[in-house]
Amino acid sequence: MNLYKHTGNIKAGLFILGISLVIGLLAYTQSLVKELRNDNREIVRMYAEIIAGTVQDDNDTNLNFVFDNIIRKVKFPLIQTDPDHKPQMWKNLPESVDTEKKRIRFMRAMDQLNESIPLVYKDSSVGEITFGYLHYGDSSIVEKLQWWTYIEIVAIALFIFLGFTGFSFIRNNEKRHIWVGMARETAHQLGTPVSALMGWVEWLKEHPEKTGEIIPEMEADLQRLEQIGRRFSKMGSKTDFEALDLSERVQRVVDYLAKRMPSLGKKVDLVNDIQPGITITANGSLLAWSIENLIRNGIDAIDRDDGKVSVSLRKEKDEIRIRIQDNGKGIPKKDWRNIFRPGFSTKRAGWGLGLSLSSRIVEDIHNGQLQVIESSPETGTIIEIKL
Repeated sequence: MNLYKHTGNIKAGLFILGISLVIGLLAYTQSLVKELRNDNREIVRMYAEIIAGTVQDDNDTNLNFVFDNIIRKVKFPLIQTDPDHKPQMWKNLPESVDTEKKRIRFMRAMDQLNESIPLVYKDSSVGEITFGYLHYGDSSIVEKLQWWTYIEIVAIALFIFLGFTGFSFIRNNEKRHIWVGMARETAHQLGTPVSALMGWVEWLKEHPEKTGEIIPEMEADLQRLEQIGRRFSKMGSKTDFEALDLSERVQRVVDYLAKRMPSLGKKVDLVNDIQPGITITANGSLLAWSIENLIRNGIDAIDRDDGKVSVSLRKEKDEIRIRIQDNGKGIPKKDWRNIFRPGFSTKRAGWGLGLSLSSRIVEDIHNGQLQVIESSPETGTIIEIKL
């Protein structure tokens, strides 16, 4: 229950975490872009020094070599201009930049990203003379990296949206399934005492003189209805433990179901193999509920005339073992663990809540263990509770 109280905080925390991831991704990408731009600037600065050095030579061959074999091999947009920033040479410009006006506009856009590097001629007699500038833009890798960042953000956002939508759809379906399943489980729990009471009423109509014999049984069914109400009221609330005679509680469950077997629509022999005097500190009402669910599940699995369900209770050292064995149709081995999952059922009309409730009562509330020990179509199933 405390988890639901903090649902808003959890959502806020996940939202902040998502924003932090996006900001971190952008910051890391920008640091990479800055590093690549610095590398490009160092390359362009080196080109500027090479050009300035070749300009000082009287031979134009070296200058032509620089432009043909070095400048033309750069991987980013590059424009060389005169001192008045008029384009003289260019490389790697988009095909759409095909006029002087467009080149100047493109050059100014590059200058907003990267400051142009002057081409300086150094002479001892006249000093330093700037005879042009190198304007350069981002390489295709930088542009792809920037675009990739936004693509990643969009992909993450889309994944989160689809995940949230999908999980919301699954959660809503599970809610509907659980609500319907709880209604069916309630009807299943109420079915035995209600059917028994209706049977006693019909029997009394035919044998009014035997009222005294039937009243105790009717009282037992009414107590059963009251017990079912207490069971459901305890779901989701703090569980109270008490010292109790487990043998007596299990015996009561077996005796109650054995007397009302006709109302369950089955011809099944309930075999009592309970060791007396076993005590435990537990919630007797919930533990009896889980054992009853297992017995009912064994009864439902039987589709033969000589059906038998054996209930065994033994104490071995520090462990208490409760085994429910039936000679029903068995459970496929791949489903031995699945049968305790909410919503999973091997029955056509099942809703998969009875065994999952038993598992929660035994394992989560009593720190015990509930598992299938053995199962086959020939011999039936053995389910064990270990406390």
